[in-house]
Amino acid sequence: MSGLSLGDLAQSFMLQRRGADLKAEMSRLNAELTSGQVSDVKAVLAGNVSYLTDIENDLNTLGGFKIATAEAAQFADATQISLERIYDTTSSLSTAILTASASAVGPVLEQISVDAENDLDAIVSALNTSSGGRSLFAGTATNSAAMSNADTILSALRSATAGAQSPDALIDAADTWFDDPAGFSATMYQGSDQTLAPLRVSDTDTVTMDTTADAEEFRALIRSVALTAIASDPSFGFSGDSIREVFSETGKRLFENQADLTALQANVGSAQERIETIATRNATEETTLAFAKGALLQADPYETATKLEEVQFQLQSLYTVTARMSDLSLVNFIR
Repeated sequence: MSGLSLGDLAQSFMLQRRGADLKAEMSRLNAELTSGQVSDVKAVLAGNVSYLTDIENDLNTLGGFKIATAEAAQFADATQISLERIYDTTSSLSTAILTASASAVGPVLEQISVDAENDLDAIVSALNTSSGGRSLFAGTATNSAAMSNADTILSALRSATAGAQSPDALIDAADTWFDDPAGFSATMYQGSDQTLAPLRVSDTDTVTMDTTADAEEFRALIRSVALTAIASDPSFGFSGDSIREVFSETGKRLFENQADLTALQANVGSAQERIETIATRNATEETTLAFAKGALLQADPYETATKLEEVQFQLQSLYTVTARMSDLSLVNFIR
């Protein structure tokens, strides 16, 4: 009975190939032991990868919403800060105006007008704030400032009220200009009439941040502050009593406007809370999915270590056999 044998060259190739296979297996097992996850996903899932694909798609979607909620939170926080600046500015000014309207005289009245002009500049600056390169109060025109500067507003108001002979006439003229669609809104507001679309922060949730600088609440504030700033203008020739009469009206209006501004702050605060709640929920869902993916692909460390030890033993045995075969010679064989 004859047997089959391998030639020296074929046997050498066979040993090299076996060595390469064992090294690749050892490398794979080392990677699994280090990462804690299997490397051959299809084998573990028996070719059914649809569940894993769904998990990864959901994780990618949640990753996108994570960025969206961060941007929405930044936008809402910046909006709230701007509203707080406006509230603090107008609150202090209304107190000063009401105090001055009771008994202040000449220089004090003029100083109140100067303060009002400075405060108007601060209000406009707050309304022109941007976050992440997007204007907060300009609607969909996020690349432009929402309002003209304070000097432009005062100049236009002075033109609209020129010739007013009494405090009532001045106030009426200012009201007409601010309420006229072709007046303040058309000439001073530089944003868009289209408000921002709701910000999507999950598959099912959106957050609305649609307040513009042309909102009635802001127009009312600006009107009162701007009227205070021009009431002491020499061009009107008002006496101290007349100026105090204007101040009495603007101070009262500013005080009443605080409630409207507080309502805006409350709305933004609700949006901030909603964003935070949804962000937390998204993060929890992301963590749950990550755990599910990890459990699905987790490699058994004990089993992996056992296989690695077996492969190492096989590789050592192969090296031993190869070394012994390389020492064979005809002289050693016939001894």
